[in-house]
Amino acid sequence: MSKTQTNDSHSLGNVHGSVNPENLTGWKKLMAFLGPAYLISVGYMDPGNWATDLAGGSAFGYKLIWVLFASNLIALLLQSLAARLGIVRGLDLAQASKNAYPRFVNFWLYILAQIAIIACDLAEIIGMAIGLKLLFHLPLIWGVSLTITDTVLMLWLMNKGMRKLEGFIISMIFIIGVSFLVEMFIVGPDVMDVAKGFIPSNLFKSDKISQEMLYIAIGIIGATVMPHNLYLHSSLVQTRKISRTDEGLKSAIKFNLFDTVIALNLAFFVNAAILILAATAFFKNGYFKVAEIQDAYKLLEHIFGKIAPVLFAVALIASGQSSTITGTLAGQIIMEGHINLRIEPWLRRLLTRLLAIVPAVFTILYFGENALGSLILLSQVVLSLQLGFAVIPLIHFTSDKKRMGNFAIGLKVKILAWASAVLIVGLNAKLVYDQIGDWLKDSQHADIYIYVFVVPIVVGIALLLLYVLFRPWLYKHADQPAYVPHGIAGAITELDAVTYKRLAITIDFSKNDNDCLRHAIMQGGKHAHYTLIHVVETAGARYYGGQVMDSETQSDADNLDKYVQAMQKLGYKAEAEIGYGSPAAAIADIVNKNGIDFIVMGSHGHRALKDLIFGTTVNSVRHMVNVPVLIVKPQRN
Repeated sequence: MSKTQTNDSHSLGNVHGSVNPENLTGWKKLMAFLGPAYLISVGYMDPGNWATDLAGGSAFGYKLIWVLFASNLIALLLQSLAARLGIVRGLDLAQASKNAYPRFVNFWLYILAQIAIIACDLAEIIGMAIGLKLLFHLPLIWGVSLTITDTVLMLWLMNKGMRKLEGFIISMIFIIGVSFLVEMFIVGPDVMDVAKGFIPSNLFKSDKISQEMLYIAIGIIGATVMPHNLYLHSSLVQTRKISRTDEGLKSAIKFNLFDTVIALNLAFFVNAAILILAATAFFKNGYFKVAEIQDAYKLLEHIFGKIAPVLFAVALIASGQSSTITGTLAGQIIMEGHINLRIEPWLRRLLTRLLAIVPAVFTILYFGENALGSLILLSQVVLSLQLGFAVIPLIHFTSDKKRMGNFAIGLKVKILAWASAVLIVGLNAKLVYDQIGDWLKDSQHADIYIYVFVVPIVVGIALLLLYVLFRPWLYKHADQPAYVPHGIAGAITELDAVTYKRLAITIDFSKNDNDCLRHAIMQGGKHAHYTLIHVVETAGARYYGGQVMDSETQSDADNLDKYVQAMQKLGYKAEAEIGYGSPAAAIADIVNKNGIDFIVMGSHGHRALKDLIFGTTVNSVRHMVNVPVLIVKPQRN
């Protein structure tokens, strides 16, 4: 159950369909659907957003408000498309990409998406380090290094009940957001100047100021329309149990749209307040380059006085931690969806955090602490550069009438979506072209390295983007339908044996299942009662537990029922139990709940290194239950 060998898997399987709004009406039904977008909106108020808002406000006053506003509108559109994909097809964006593109392309799409998650994590690391410095006067190098410990803390807290923790985190961010809004009224920005900021400025001039403005504008777009949030949203909406009728799907889309609009507009007002404050406090006073994120707490001193750094630091740490959680979930969804790989969450989280810490430490050692603000901005630009590889497939998938049926997006929405994609890709192409041109001008001795290393990489990425764009048009409907995640349940032959009264058998829909069933029957015979257990390990399952009801969970439940029916036809008393999340904990919980007195488990046959990567189940279960455990080793040919 640790490494999936499947062609498809359901996102966050342990929470798939765990919230059931079907029997509710009015406000109660709306409240049941509220939630996924609020978790998504946390990523719209992370340290990366704060940094780009401060940089834009201090450097260009109110001129980039229109970029923030346009980014929010694009985010609303794309997040609603991601939600539509998850609701109608029961697939997240990574799973849909896996069905539509070849394995080689999916591998590189995974690599690019993982780079985006690392870039996002980099902003959270720096934000947390700055928070620790404000709270404890800890040098940033030590703060950055200490962030590696939050991997263990975060996973422990997730196991203790992430919903309560998220409620606390979002409450903290809400308090600081309100503080920024109140502070904005106290500072009293010029309303007319703010209104003029909604008028688009020309980002495509060749002068140096416009190029700097373009760089920050792209950072704002990357901080607002985060690619991993599209993957995450398409998965989180599947936690609601939805009637698969046209009416049920239409209702789910409508209520999730309300959820998205409310949550993301709240995030927009917070970000706009930060940008306007920076413009009023820094730009208008001639301080065009001083607004680093570590200085932002000064904007709150009018309200909180000397306690401002403390409150700001707590909010900064909370913001980074909450975004870290969403990044971890998105990482699991992307890994499972694109390349069919599941590893232990702690290891995936640790690898991502280490890869993000390295550039932060390098920057502090070689360029000093003051360069961290620029590094955060760069990380948000990297996020924007990856956007095209998530946005283009999303538009293709939600436009496909064969797969989406009556819920394919209409012509007007399609035009807006493609216009957004063209804007994002166009701005990024302009930035890359200008940047390479600057490098060639400023570093003439490095020409050979730029032409040998940089240019081929840029060309390769451009070709990949073109392939992602044109393949769905050239090979229309060539994508494979969603595969059964764990294969089809195999036939069960006549079985014998006698012994225990209540036996549990763990099932993973592999060729080992028959062996496990035979060994169980040998112990209990036809007088015993058999509980067949399968654990869904998707990101959703680990996060939401029994609340999920995504495609993998439904498919696994159907497969398990086939086994149960086959055993019942053979005269055995059998029932199915689906567990969610951590296999060992889920199995132990089912065993204790059902009064099982004997367990039969298949061994995955991993060696030590694979056990470390993929996790062990058998040994963990043995330590968590007080009944005999029979381990059936797979037969080797």
